[in-house]
Amino acid sequence: MIAAGIDLGGTKIETQVFDRNWDVVARQRVATPKDYPALVTALAEQIKWAKSHGDMPVGIGAAGLVNPATGLALTANICANGMPLPKDVMAAAGARVTYMNDCRALALSEAIFGAGRGHRVVAGLILGTGVGGGLTIDGKLQPSGRQISGEYGHMSAPAHLVAAHDLPIVTCGCGALGCIETLIAGPGMTRLSQALIGRALSAPEIAEQRHMDAGAAKVWDVWLGLTAELLQTLSRISDPDVVVLGGGLSKIPHVTDELQAKLDQIQFNGFETASVHVAEGGDTSGARGAAFAAWQAQGSDDGAAVTGELK
Repeated sequence: MIAAGIDLGGTKIETQVFDRNWDVVARQRVATPKDYPALVTALAEQIKWAKSHGDMPVGIGAAGLVNPATGLALTANICANGMPLPKDVMAAAGARVTYMNDCRALALSEAIFGAGRGHRVVAGLILGTGVGGGLTIDGKLQPSGRQISGEYGHMSAPAHLVAAHDLPIVTCGCGALGCIETLIAGPGMTRLSQALIGRALSAPEIAEQRHMDAGAAKVWDVWLGLTAELLQTLSRISDPDVVVLGGGLSKIPHVTDELQAKLDQIQFNGFETASVHVAEGGDTSGARGAAFAAWQAQGSDDGAAVTGELK
C-alpha cells in the first residue's frame, strides 16, 4: 500500500487505502461525530485502521481551515472550531498526518487522477454540507499563504438574486452574514425551499421532485441560478478550463448538465464557459488528494504537514 486518505466532512468520515496504482483497495465510512472529543477519537481510529493495512503516510482532507499561526481550526460544519484538531488527532493516534482542506484535496485529486486530467487549469468545488473549492495549475495546488484560498462558500450571495427572490440573509457557521453557502449547500437548499414555497423540503426531496412538482422545480431553478453565479465568479477570477464538482449534491442526476446550461446563459456574449464535470473519484475524491499530498510530504520531519499546496 502506498498511502491512505481520510475525507472529513460535516456528515461523514471516509477513509481510503491506496495501492501503488492509486486504486482504492480498502475503505470504510462512519458518521461525523457531533462533539469534539468523539471527533478526535473517530479520526484516530480511522488512522489506526488505515495503518493496519501497512506502514504508510496518511492524509486528512477536512472541511474548514487551520490557522497556520495558531494551529487552531476554523470550521463552519464540523465540531472543531477553535480547537487544535491536527495536533489532538496526532496525539490520539500516535502518528503524524498531513492535514489539508478537503476542497483543495478534491481539486488536487481530480487534476491528477480524475476529471481534470489533461487540463491546465482545474477548479474543484464541493457542494455538500458546506461549499468550498481549490484551484490547480499544471497539476499543482496554488499556494495559500494564510490557508484561506478556496473558501468560495463564504463569499456573499449575489445581491440581484437575493433581492429578486426575497431570500433570507442569515448568519453563516463561519460567523459572517449572507454567505452563499447558506443558500446553496445541502442545508441551504432546504432554507431556499422554506423561503420560496413555504415547505422545508430536503435536498434529496428537491432533487427527486424537481421535474414533477412546481414548488420543487422553482427551488431547483433558483438554486441553479445561485450556484451558476458562483461558478461564474470563479471563472472571472481564475478562468479554469474545467470545474469538477464533489460533495453530496454532485450526485444529483444531471446536475452538471443543468448547471452548465445555466452557466452558459450568464456568460459574456460569445465567450465559452468552463466545462462542468462530476468528480470521477466520487463525493469523497478528496480522500485520494489527501493521500497523494501525504505521499508527497512523507520526507518532511516537521510533524503534521498542514498544507494548502504540495511540498
